Amino acid sequence: MTTRTASPTPQLAATYGEARSEILAAGARAGVDVTAFPHPSPGRLGEELAIDVLTAGPDEADSVLVIVSGTHGVEGYAGSALQQWWLDEQSRTRPDDVRVALVHALNPVGFSWVRRVNEDNVDLNRNFVDWTSPPRNDGYGEIADLLVPLEWDEATQEATTTALLEEADRVGFGRFQEIVSSGQYAHPSGIFHGGSGPVWSHRWLARHLPEIVGSARRLGIIDLHTGLGPSGHGELISHEASDDPGYARGTDWWGKVRSMRDGESVSASLEGDWLAAIEQWVPDVEITAAALEFGTVDTITVLQSLRADAWLHAHGDPNGPQAEAIRSQVRAAFVDDDPAWLATLIERFDGITSAALAALTAG
Repeated sequence: MTTRTASPTPQLAATYGEARSEILAAGARAGVDVTAFPHPSPGRLGEELAIDVLTAGPDEADSVLVIVSGTHGVEGYAGSALQQWWLDEQSRTRPDDVRVALVHALNPVGFSWVRRVNEDNVDLNRNFVDWTSPPRNDGYGEIADLLVPLEWDEATQEATTTALLEEADRVGFGRFQEIVSSGQYAHPSGIFHGGSGPVWSHRWLARHLPEIVGSARRLGIIDLHTGLGPSGHGELISHEASDDPGYARGTDWWGKVRSMRDGESVSASLEGDWLAAIEQWVPDVEITAAALEFGTVDTITVLQSLRADAWLHAHGDPNGPQAEAIRSQVRAAFVDDDPAWLATLIERFDGITSAALAALTAG
């Protein structure tokens, strides 16, 4: 009788390098195929950066489930732990006729630097737009200097925060969230910047997602995020409107999906969401996709961390004396190191992935 060695309990890694080592070790334990796609830049600690794709299941599968971590770098700490858990606990019971691909660290630079954005200060989930006519967000320009001021001393933080809260009260919090976070394309050193063209991770997705899908005709995607909503709560967010077929399939799979287009979600309606771009790369595939968003702390605390990070990289020194405190502030906004938080995420993630696999198997 063979006794299976107990899998290690997943932990929230301290660094990108640690997270990558743990996911690759979990992949080896599970016996899955692993392909590394190195990033041209080194990490904050000089480590190699890469998007790693870990695949279980037959190449000829008619259905594929893709689970993505690290679209917003720092959010990859939780996503990586969930992917590691799946490899250790669920990969061996995967339905034989479904291929599962884990995309680890879609934005490895942000993951390494403990930032939400990439090497270009670009929010990857605002980068998938029509670059012949980028969206306008004039409201952001009116508060850009308040969001990321030239100084980050205590007096400036207090004054600008007060002014921003007054603006939120004037226009309403929902409208304020939309102005700040829906995406902006005119302030490269600001927050939620969508860029000026397709960034490295964008180009990687456009090239390699069709390879991951292969000959499959049904595709499920779960994009893992943190930072919005009540602590530990996992909301499924659709980029589609509630009358779209993909939204309807999502509700069939999972029971409740919230449309950001229709204002149902904790997220503002976004410009340049990568899930909305998939159809152009795999036009003949039935796609059911959602972001799985886990809450951490309140919205203002999250916003303050992003403001501090943007200031550090625009006007401060990312390796200077203030850097570690700001990185710790950002991590705390997107990752709760209490093991109970991760346990709550695992339970929700298990239910979502299991339901997706059952739906893909049912055909």
